[in-house]
Amino acid sequence: MKIRRATSVDYDQVWDIFSAVIKTGDTYVFHPRTPRKDLEKHWFADYMTTFVAEEEGQILGTYIIKPNQIDLGSHIANCSYMVSPKAQGNGIGRTLCEHSIHYARVNGYVGIQFNIVVSTNERAVELWKKFGFRIIGTTPKGFRHSELGLVDTYIMYLAL
Repeated sequence: MKIRRATSVDYDQVWDIFSAVIKTGDTYVFHPRTPRKDLEKHWFADYMTTFVAEEEGQILGTYIIKPNQIDLGSHIANCSYMVSPKAQGNGIGRTLCEHSIHYARVNGYVGIQFNIVVSTNERAVELWKKFGFRIIGTTPKGFRHSELGLVDTYIMYLAL
């Protein structure tokens, strides 16, 4: 598996992953019926860098990295990761996270902050903890889960 910067050629495959992940309404804040045209602003905006995990021409996962805030807060990175539902459980999320930590260090970030990790997304929470991310805050009822209603969200942080 190769991780590389995404290009416009990857747009369709990234959209397939993005739309499949958000349609469940259980892990991301994007509305499950987010239109395809919005992928540009959510995953390919000028102020972020988008990567894909590719194997034999198939994109299995993707992530974005960007400054968590502008100007005086731009030394902290923010990342979001998505793995194709067809490829989950194969270590792709782990590989994307490893890549993002390395990329953040090389590019001068001093930390990575996840602003909203849904508390019920236990697999992701445990994976991030294995990389050293800590829960530094909780937003009570910060997410409208499609099945569970209002659930807590976490702010997680890793010092680099």
